[in-house]
Amino acid sequence: MKIATFNINGITARLPALLRWLEESRPDIACLQELKAPHERFPETAIRDAGYGVVWHGQKSWNGVAILARGREPVERRRVLPGDPEDLHSRYIEAAVGDIVVGCLYLPNGNPVPGPKFDYKLRWFDRLMRHAAELLASNAPVVLAGDYNVMPSELDVYAPERWVDDALFRPEVREAYRRLVAQGWVDALRALHAGERVYTFWKYLRNAFERDASLRIDHLLRPRPRLVFLLHFQLLTASAQTHRGSRMQCKTRAYKTTLLRFSLQGLLMTFGRTLPVPAPSLLLFTVFRPPTSEGCAWSIHRFILDHWAISV
Repeated sequence: MKIATFNINGITARLPALLRWLEESRPDIACLQELKAPHERFPETAIRDAGYGVVWHGQKSWNGVAILARGREPVERRRVLPGDPEDLHSRYIEAAVGDIVVGCLYLPNGNPVPGPKFDYKLRWFDRLMRHAAELLASNAPVVLAGDYNVMPSELDVYAPERWVDDALFRPEVREAYRRLVAQGWVDALRALHAGERVYTFWKYLRNAFERDASLRIDHLLRPRPRLVFLLHFQLLTASAQTHRGSRMQCKTRAYKTTLLRFSLQGLLMTFGRTLPVPAPSLLLFTVFRPPTSEGCAWSIHRFILDHWAISV
């Protein structure tokens, strides 16, 4: 399944570009932000003619979010982030697309710092964390996709020294994002491109796109597969205990690693059939460091599991 997030920055003016992108990329689910159109002026007919069901929450001139699903109808669950009944900004919408719960969000920019806009951003982040924790507790397949207006690390911004006082890069905002992910979420784009400079937003000025001078502020979060990870950890522990302290046994680590990988993949596919989640479609597994001088004290080098092939 291909899930995409797209800050459209004005759907009325960019509708032809959106329709062209939908035809070329054919995402199964697309989350749009900054519609900048009142609810009644959303181009529903054009979206549906392109083969997409849609739910949206518009707002005149500002904000606005939508969830599109190819060949099916999203079932709206909510159109406001809980926690502040006086917040009327159209920044969050949530829908079920088949078995998947999709939250589309446009987190406040927060500039200038300090000031009421930055305070609002931090409060919005707190509300998002509370709701995200409830979504995790539901054990449903969930994706939280959108424009988070935060660069999580220096790897996510060109020339980070120029952004230290910006609301998108302030320590308070980066800490809020870290706490959100630490609940049990995986930053899907970063997991698939660990250590790489991957950007999602380019300014119009000074040939930023051509120079690849940009920011990563658009993110897709999905739940960390706790059950599978624990199962994987138990298998590794058993292997390490079995082979600890013997040089001759340590020489067989490549053979044992191969067996473990195929056994784990079989177990994952079994759980994919029996649990109410999609079968895993991505398995990256780089297994062990070499044995230490104290024996075969192996450890995980890299493990990434995705229930969906998420594309941005």
